[in-house]
This record gives sequence, structure tokens and C-alpha cells, in this order.
Amino acid sequence: MRVITGEARGRKLKTLDGLDVRPTTDRVKEGLFNIIQFDLPFSRFLDLFGGSGQIGIEALSRGAEYAVFVDESRAAQQVIKENLQSTGFYRKSKVVAMEAKAYLSGTKERFQIAFLDPPYSKGILQKVLPGVPEVMAPGGIIICEHLKEEVLPEEIGAYVLKRVYAYGRIRLSLYREKETGEEN
Repeated sequence: MRVITGEARGRKLKTLDGLDVRPTTDRVKEGLFNIIQFDLPFSRFLDLFGGSGQIGIEALSRGAEYAVFVDESRAAQQVIKENLQSTGFYRKSKVVAMEAKAYLSGTKERFQIAFLDPPYSKGILQKVLPGVPEVMAPGGIIICEHLKEEVLPEEIGAYVLKRVYAYGRIRLSLYREKETGEEN
């Protein structure tokens, strides 16, 4: 697994071992960054289920100002820290050792972009997603990676599902704030 483009282009990233580990494919990662490319420069990026850190690191490589990586796994936290050191982004980031829902309810930080990619088919996304609007800056974007079979809500707080992008069995669901007078 490597950083696709930007400041750290081509840098190899460490991954986690095990059957529960499912790094985002390059095809989906490229699609994600095509979707958010104009919102990314100078943004504060939340990688809520950090894993290896590949998505938040790619965001930093492509111009995000700062990234927070949240993961409750000690192994994941260690891999994220090592990947941040090797790419030179350690000072532009923070690794939080916490369960995602607890982080959302306790943080004062605000983000322009939040990316959620929890383990598939465990109902985690549906449990955590309602707390995400509370940590978003005005005009922010929430984007979720999930299986096509998973049904996500049309609305979460002041955010509405704007578009779902398909990549084989994988979907990226994009939420943006409702515009004044907009109905769903």
C-alpha cells in the first residue's frame, strides 16, 4: 500500500495484519479523493476509523492542513504513528486512542471533512453516524465507505445524503449540509 499522490507520493505504508483488516482499495481511494479534491486543501480532516491511517495520510499528502486519526486498537494506533513518521506528517496530525462514538461526544475539534470506514456489516456506521454532524465545521462534508447492502439514512442532523458513488460492491455515500429551504 502506497500514498497515491501529493507531497508523500509513492511512500510505502505499513498495514495491519489479520482477517478483520480491509484497507481501502486504490480504486475507491482515488474515487474518494476525486470527490473531495476541491474541499481538501487547508482542511481539517477526521479519519474516524483510522486503521493504518492511509486515508488521512493521503489527505495530508494532497493538501489537508491537519488530520485526526481515531482508532481504539493499540495495534492500529502504532501503525498509524509509524506511517505518519515515515511520511513526515506527524506534526500535522493527532492519533486518538478511543472508541469512535466516545470521541465524537467528547471532542471540541471541528472538521471540514469526516471520513468513516468502520468494519463492514456490524452496524457500527449506523450507530456512529448520528454523532458526526456535531463535530463538523460549517459547510463540511461527511463521507462514508460501506458495502452496497448497507442502507444509510437520508438525513443525519443538518446533513443530507447528496450522492452515492459505486465501486463494485463498495459505496461511498456523501453528506452535505441542507441548504436553506431544501427538502429531502
